[in-house]
Amino acid sequence: MVAAVALGLLALRGRGKGGGLAEWSVGGRSLGPVFIWVLMAGEGYTSFSYLGAAGWGYNYGAPVLYVVAYMSCGYAIGYVVGPMLWGYARRHGLVGITDMVAHRFGRPWLGAVVAVLATVFLLPYIQLQITGMGVVLSVISYGAVSLNWAYFVAFAVTTGFVVVSGLRGSAWVSVLKDVLVIATLGFLALYVPLHYFDGYGPFLDRLVTEKSDWLTLPGHGGGGSGGSGLGELWFISTTFLNSLTVVIFPTTVAGYLGARNADALRRNAMYLPAYNVLLFVPMLLGLAALFVVPGLAGAESNLALFKLVVDSLPAWAVGVIGVAAGLSSIVPMAVFMLVIGTMWGRSVLSLVPRLAERQKSAAQVVVVVAGGLALLLTYTAPNTLVRLSLISYEGMAQLLPMVLLALVWRRLTFRGAFSGLIVGVAVVCVLVFSGNDPLGGVNAGLVALAANLAVALAVTFAGPRDADPRPDAEVLAGDPVGEEGDPLAVTRAARSASDHRV
Repeated sequence: MVAAVALGLLALRGRGKGGGLAEWSVGGRSLGPVFIWVLMAGEGYTSFSYLGAAGWGYNYGAPVLYVVAYMSCGYAIGYVVGPMLWGYARRHGLVGITDMVAHRFGRPWLGAVVAVLATVFLLPYIQLQITGMGVVLSVISYGAVSLNWAYFVAFAVTTGFVVVSGLRGSAWVSVLKDVLVIATLGFLALYVPLHYFDGYGPFLDRLVTEKSDWLTLPGHGGGGSGGSGLGELWFISTTFLNSLTVVIFPTTVAGYLGARNADALRRNAMYLPAYNVLLFVPMLLGLAALFVVPGLAGAESNLALFKLVVDSLPAWAVGVIGVAAGLSSIVPMAVFMLVIGTMWGRSVLSLVPRLAERQKSAAQVVVVVAGGLALLLTYTAPNTLVRLSLISYEGMAQLLPMVLLALVWRRLTFRGAFSGLIVGVAVVCVLVFSGNDPLGGVNAGLVALAANLAVALAVTFAGPRDADPRPDAEVLAGDPVGEEGDPLAVTRAARSASDHRV
């Protein structure tokens, strides 16, 4: 933890006092392919990968593969969307999705509304990472560190370097995290099957023979009435919805906007799926735990991987693996807190005249407040954010028309986009909190998004056009190839000069 804080603080070395909001929130738009890769991989590889993925593998089996499916599909979509959002933000000096929405529709207050809504959907992720790291620290210390102290350590470490170093600090800490994650999961992928089953052959033979329900959809306990509902239709609809949502998720967009150029994002989209190979390890270890530590139920099943680790490895090895898992909580939590701070500093508090010139300071204060609120609710009312987490991803998906469709289709009006957003959020809340997710096997978020789009299109075509005098180049996003800061601009210029000579 000390090394993580030191790396985060050293990220600003040689950069004076750290610059303004753009330097703090998007790394001065100067991060190269390596830093962007580790940052975005770190944001996607959270404590869920050590706890939830193994727990899902233990409880259900095959359905957990949706994580690999949607992330890989999302990276493919990001190959196009990432450079487009990067170019739009760079051209207009924007630092997040709330900025983009406000600029696209010409209404600063709309950015504030989106910031509040996105904060509601992001706060549960901060709480989940605090909880995840707390559980990890408590387990790897064999109970010597209490959960309450572990929660506070997670908050303090993350807040410390985020406030000072911003996105650049998160990227530097991601490097340390990635080294440990790759090393520890690579070791466990070999060690556990050999130690407990004498190799992969006997392990997989036993899995096929004794636990075949875990190897097909809808997984263990998924069939019949009252089952999990995690069948083929759920898998396809969830993969489709999440792959679209992940490209406009505020934390993903922060990674996009931190890039030095659009080409770094294109290369990143090609490299990131390779990182998903690591996700198979905790899923497989969750299945191995079925034979080694049977009978885990409820939240205890999320500790399936660490039960194997603590049971068979010396304390120092448990510590190294635990730090890797702990940093897998800290890095995404840092980006979540950073994004909330940026959204409020830029789109909400900036509407107050006295704070308009101090956006960075306001954003840093919001980081501490958001992290502190998540910590407080973790102590006092953990179920509040846990219930909100049920709609986090599906709720964020309802921003797709307003953030993405609006940037490529001029005809979409403010009334249409806003009406669709209200309907989409309402539908997803009703379906999820009434226990109808999935609905007929389909992810409730996709049902809500369909209603969202239907309303947005109906209101757009039925109502008056927006009276926006700005040209398309000012309002819409396009292919950034050839723009300043993109290496492909040099190629285009060279070709143009060659054509002129010919």
